Amino acid sequence: MKQIKKVSELSVYHSTIPNWPREERPREKFMKYGPAALSSAELLAIILRTGTGKITAVDLAKTLLKEFRSLDRLAAKSYLDLKKFKGLGDTKAIMISAAFELGKRAAVEQKNERVQINSPQDVVNRFLSEFRGLNQEIFKILLLDSANHLIDEKIITSGILNSSIVHPREVFHHAILELAASIILLHNHPSGNPEPSADDIQITRQMVEAGKVIGIPVNDHIIIARDKYASFAEKGLL
Repeated sequence: MKQIKKVSELSVYHSTIPNWPREERPREKFMKYGPAALSSAELLAIILRTGTGKITAVDLAKTLLKEFRSLDRLAAKSYLDLKKFKGLGDTKAIMISAAFELGKRAAVEQKNERVQINSPQDVVNRFLSEFRGLNQEIFKILLLDSANHLIDEKIITSGILNSSIVHPREVFHHAILELAASIILLHNHPSGNPEPSADDIQITRQMVEAGKVIGIPVNDHIIIARDKYASFAEKGLL
């Protein structure tokens, strides 16, 4: 039986990091000079801890960055995508994914401090980089106070989006708990076409009607598709 080759087979040979001069080892450099002094590959190597076979953690990190072309693209990969890469098993893939998720959450917390949403463009400016490069649909709700300040954001579902898996009770459960005055629906189209689908329109109608009953209005539903977007409010579809 022919053996399936994993992504990016590695054949680079380097001496092990413990054999490097102390001032060149990533952890020692980190302790002496701080994280800003390290390259992206060296920081990633610290997370990886060890290499694989005949290559070091730094070599593995460099190969990862070369394969995915940027940290942004690497951060967008799921744990399942990462573990397909030669040299990454479950443990290393989980560590990388967890590190990027912590970075995303820290960025969200910082951005959420008194952010005011006054237009669809405000939403796009904030979330475009997060959604760019994702290969599956993510459906979020943005929770706003009475002055349109962003209280929080919640992922409702990920994967193929349809009206059977996005239910008003899931959406408004979070809105009620957080005492939101209004909400914005937000999801992405990995295809690059921002135009609302039939399911998008059906979901929006359900949410708008539920919001009227509960007393928490839906201000907008925004679809981000790579560098484009569509706003239900701007299109008069609410």
